[in-house]
Amino acid sequence: MKLKINLKKGLRKAWSPYNLMIKGLFIGALILTGIQSPVQAQDTQYTRPSWWFGVAGGANFNFYNGSTHQLTADFTPPATFHEGNGIGLYVAPLIEFHRPDSRWGFMFQAGLDSRKGSFKEVKTPCNCPADLETDLSYITVEPSLRFAPFESDFYLYAGPRFAYNIEKSFTYKLGINPAYPDQEPTPDVSGDFSDMNETQISMQVGAGYDIYLSSQSHRTQFVLSPFVSFQPYFGQTPRAIETWNITTVRAGLALKLGRGREIPAAVKVETIVPVPVPVVEPKVAFTVNSPENKPAAPSVREIFPVRNYVFFDLGSTQIPDRYILLKKDEVKDFREDQLQVKVPENFSGRSARQMVVYYNVLNILGDRMVKNPSATVRLVGSSEQGSKDGREMAESVKKYLVDVFAIDASRITTKGQIKPDVPSQQAGGTRELELLREGDRRVTIESSSPALLMEFQSGPETALKPIEIAPVESYVTFEADSATEAYKSWRLEIRDEQGVAQHFGPYTDNKVSIPGKSILGTRPSGDYKVKMVADTKSGKIEEKETTMHITLWAPPASAEGMRFSIIYEFDEAKALPIYEKYLTEVVAPKIPLGGKVIIHGHTDVIGEPEHNKELSLARANDVKGILEKSLSKAGRNDVRIEVSGFGEDEQSAPFDNKFPEERFYNRTVIIDILPK
Repeated sequence: MKLKINLKKGLRKAWSPYNLMIKGLFIGALILTGIQSPVQAQDTQYTRPSWWFGVAGGANFNFYNGSTHQLTADFTPPATFHEGNGIGLYVAPLIEFHRPDSRWGFMFQAGLDSRKGSFKEVKTPCNCPADLETDLSYITVEPSLRFAPFESDFYLYAGPRFAYNIEKSFTYKLGINPAYPDQEPTPDVSGDFSDMNETQISMQVGAGYDIYLSSQSHRTQFVLSPFVSFQPYFGQTPRAIETWNITTVRAGLALKLGRGREIPAAVKVETIVPVPVPVVEPKVAFTVNSPENKPAAPSVREIFPVRNYVFFDLGSTQIPDRYILLKKDEVKDFREDQLQVKVPENFSGRSARQMVVYYNVLNILGDRMVKNPSATVRLVGSSEQGSKDGREMAESVKKYLVDVFAIDASRITTKGQIKPDVPSQQAGGTRELELLREGDRRVTIESSSPALLMEFQSGPETALKPIEIAPVESYVTFEADSATEAYKSWRLEIRDEQGVAQHFGPYTDNKVSIPGKSILGTRPSGDYKVKMVADTKSGKIEEKETTMHITLWAPPASAEGMRFSIIYEFDEAKALPIYEKYLTEVVAPKIPLGGKVIIHGHTDVIGEPEHNKELSLARANDVKGILEKSLSKAGRNDVRIEVSGFGEDEQSAPFDNKFPEERFYNRTVIIDILPK
């Protein structure tokens, strides 16, 4: 009980010198809050400051451990003191830096740091009680790293503590033996500890919470931050002799201020001119072009190759978002001859439409495996991170086929390796290695099932069967002329004869093309009411209506022209054997008597432009040679052939070069066959 009484007494004594300072922080915060409140209704807004300046104050709850005995070189009391505690003052100016949009920041404080306290009372050999009180103080320097884990006003901080001793006094009190109450009291002994460590290097960890006292309508903003920190005994040994050490828990408040940057405000028209000026918005003409799609009408038939690769982003083993992935309930409606039915909104133009075919590669594979239950595949993942990473990529593809298309897992095997069997990055290469590595990070679809693969060949590098693409003429085109100037966005509401509505959009371009199949579904034709609903840049809603008739596109019985494409490997000008047979046995026989063949060679953007120009021409001449040889064997010399090489020319390139699959498809030769 006596120890508790002494502790309470010590707490009161330690608190009294600076309780006014703590109260001052609270009162100052309330005053600032009161000052800020009446002026909240300002129009100008400011960012939260990045730099903060202020003062921190609080209490150090000090806990003594270990022992001390010889207080000075000349004075050693008859008993050893062991444990104790006390409360000391902490006050320091501070600087903080943390951007409003960042979790990380920096804190710096330097000031007075008291580690005062009292040791537990001990008994001397004369059965007299002895007390030892200390008054240790330091100048402390505390840089810290600040981290807000939840992007909120709560933050954590940690860093070193550098302390320099400025006060080391003690008071030793020897009481009277209770058995001799009339004994003369012994005078207190005061002095400075000897053998002190003048500097200390320790550490601290803590947490705080910023309470904003100012709104963002003030340039100068104030924050009140209650905080608590823990400073373990490591490095906190006051003396160079004996074992006395101190553990401290600090609690307090920090008052900070900073200046924000003005956020530019939108200029209101009424503040510039006394009379509102009507806004003249651009006139938008809305038109719909729906082709007749007569089955007998001649058209161009385009056969598109489907490469048996799935490319993965660097650092990820998940199928990239740019691939079109179906939900389980969408599988029943998927048809590989109607791939443009599910087109992402950001896809437009010939290049993007054709890439939609490739981006359905997993759906094409799943659909064919469902229709051919005996077909099996092997998925080989190639990763620069190692075979384990490659195997995880392959497992991602397998999981999609099993979960969405319900393919029996035993029909799909997986393997991981470092490089694909036909890598783009060759030993000794030094240029554009990142692009080459992107092309080698892929899963290859291998199979020996003819139902899945292109004709003539089976094996690991055989492409999937090509797809016939619906011509661009089968798309319904909706054009809102000047929409980019007048509208934030616009969308379509299309209703059939029964009033059933479909919604498409929103769009930001002037022109949008939608496959007729997406609107008709399984219907052969239909009449529709089309409403264009736009959000104007002035905040209004604008609507325009029209009607249209759509006929479902079907492949024509006779084509005016045909287009075929074949793909080359990286930096190669000789077609794969599979494509030689394809050109010989499929393409050449389709060239009509007296017809014309236009051959365009292309490359990706990897390598020097001059070399790519020569490479593309060599590829085009390779195709020309194969076709001429096949025609010659058939005794034909009636065909005119034109050859061009465009290299990496991005104006003429069939596809973009942003992703590895686009670069693979740009290593191509396009063959257009025209009648006489």
